[in-house]
This record gives sequence, C-alpha cells and structure tokens, in this order.
Amino acid sequence: MLTDSRSFMSFPRHEYFRRVLCNLLGHDMDAGEIPNDEKLVGGMVCNICFANAEKFLGLELPAMK
Repeated sequence: MLTDSRSFMSFPRHEYFRRVLCNLLGHDMDAGEIPNDEKLVGGMVCNICFANAEKFLGLELPAMK
C-alpha cells in the first residue's frame, strides 16, 4: 500500500513546509534571535529540506548551486 508521501499531492505540502520554515527563520533573524547571516541560515534550510535526507538515504545527486 502506498503512503500519501508518494502521492502527487504531497509536493505542495512539502513546499508549504519550506515556505513556513523560511518565514519563521526570517522573522527570527529580523528579531535578532538568530544571527543575521544569510549564508549560515540558508545552509541550515538547505540541510533541513534536502541535504539531510540525501545523506540519510545515501543518494549521490549532482551538487546544487
């Protein structure tokens, strides 16, 4: 049986998560709660949304720009 994570409609859910995460971190940067360092926070977002899963699954995908 397939889970909903394999359905086409799961893509908007993950995109929504990324947008909420970026909005939250941007607000925290503006409020001075986390460093106002776009490279640092951007790397964290990349890891949360992509790189951690890539490493966990042992995938060898082309480098992202």
